[in-house]
Amino acid sequence: MILLLSSQFLFALQTISIILIPAYIFLSLEYKLIKRVKTKTVSVGPVKIGSAHPITIQSMTKVSTSDADAVIAQIKTLAAAGCQIVRCAVPTAADTAALKKIVSASPIPVVADIHFSADRALEAIEAGVAKIRLNPGNIKTKSEIISIIDAAKANKVAIRIGINEASIRDLGQDTPPDRRTALMLKEMRSYIRLFENHGFNQIVLSAKSSDVLRTIEINRAISKNFDYPLHLGLTHAGIPEDAAVPTAAALGALLSQGIGDTLRVSVAGDPVEEIRIANEILTSLGIRPRTEPELIACPTCGRAQINVVALARKIKTILALIHKPLRVAVMGCIVNGPGEAADADVAVCCGKDKAFIYRAGKKIATVSTEDILPQMQKQITSAAKKL
Repeated sequence: MILLLSSQFLFALQTISIILIPAYIFLSLEYKLIKRVKTKTVSVGPVKIGSAHPITIQSMTKVSTSDADAVIAQIKTLAAAGCQIVRCAVPTAADTAALKKIVSASPIPVVADIHFSADRALEAIEAGVAKIRLNPGNIKTKSEIISIIDAAKANKVAIRIGINEASIRDLGQDTPPDRRTALMLKEMRSYIRLFENHGFNQIVLSAKSSDVLRTIEINRAISKNFDYPLHLGLTHAGIPEDAAVPTAAALGALLSQGIGDTLRVSVAGDPVEEIRIANEILTSLGIRPRTEPELIACPTCGRAQINVVALARKIKTILALIHKPLRVAVMGCIVNGPGEAADADVAVCCGKDKAFIYRAGKKIATVSTEDILPQMQKQITSAAKKL
């Protein structure tokens, strides 16, 4: 019997095979081994976006933009966590009125998020933002778009053309899911043509969906058709514990193919979590060097004769005070323990009533169960000082 497989099924199968590549392959990759798809350079203030530059991490403030002091405080917290570009929603004139103070105090470039109102875009440009984000699904009057292009060109402000799947659908005659990628690509093409016809090329592109496979599919299509920098993300990924997996699946699949020049992880909650997840994705792929500790713990099985999870959590508390790329392994037995220890700065392999402590792959001590934690703390502190 011949099985006829749909193009959607084949696409899903191909994507899953990419996502499920063993972790050790990803961890062994270096930045130079992931060949970036070539894209133009766009300046967002002093930050450069494009394939000739490192991938940047973005986030968005989550307090009312009219409260300039609260926004500035959140931006500074985000910048300290590793955010390089920050976006602020400006739905009202009071929001754009606060932008001048925000821009002058921000340690990183500020982007104004525009929906529906061309006036807000013009006010944001006047306030000194480095970039504006326009959603083609929400501003449809050609004359208004041209006025924004002219103002951005005169002030050397970049523009992100950000298409969201939800906003370009006509719910009265809704487009079926299998045709939405084509719809997003059509919308993107028409907008790019409009910008190029008016001599504007400081453009960053993005097309987002809450669907993982459709996000991968549309970004592959955009990368194939255009050479402008690409901003990656899911529209609504969920609360942090629910957002991490779909975001890593979508962005990881694209980044591993060299697609993407800047990214934002969308999380409902503390925006610092967005930066943490984004950094983990980039370091796991070898795109960025690790700057914080990494804890490896075995999943445990019937061989374990110690509570590995409880021990790992205690060691994680120790590592929270260290801000260096230290690799620590906590293993429940000697099957995989010595191998993991060989790749770790500090490791412990636990047995019955005792454990073996390793430094840089060499066994340096045998300790009782009661002495594991103080010995590990001692060795972790010592190893960190040498980094």
